[in-house]
Amino acid sequence: MRRYHHIGIPTLESKPGETHLKDLKCFVVSHQKSEFGVEWMRFEDDAKVPDLVRFVPHVAFEVTDLSSELAGREMLIPPNSPSEGVRVAFIVENGAPIELLEFTDPKHPARLPND
Repeated sequence: MRRYHHIGIPTLESKPGETHLKDLKCFVVSHQKSEFGVEWMRFEDDAKVPDLVRFVPHVAFEVTDLSSELAGREMLIPPNSPSEGVRVAFIVENGAPIELLEFTDPKHPARLPND
């Protein structure tokens, strides 16, 4: 299963409500603070993130099996766990970054509610 989760837009400007993710060297305004599911991301100069993620908006999808979704795909950022209960990875689709999220905790706060 795959379903739309959010759009991530890189910015060079500080945004109201941003949170500093010290380990990732990034400032984020959660998609949950946006009526339209927009996540704003601002990276520190020395953040270890590919330029494709640093400068190009990405679309994120919640998936049920991250490993199977990654099979045969061009990997941009390998699977990792930015917070407990979620695994994420970025792939490249026709030159655009795509984020895939697998929630291992069904009550994770970033997980979308079931319809």
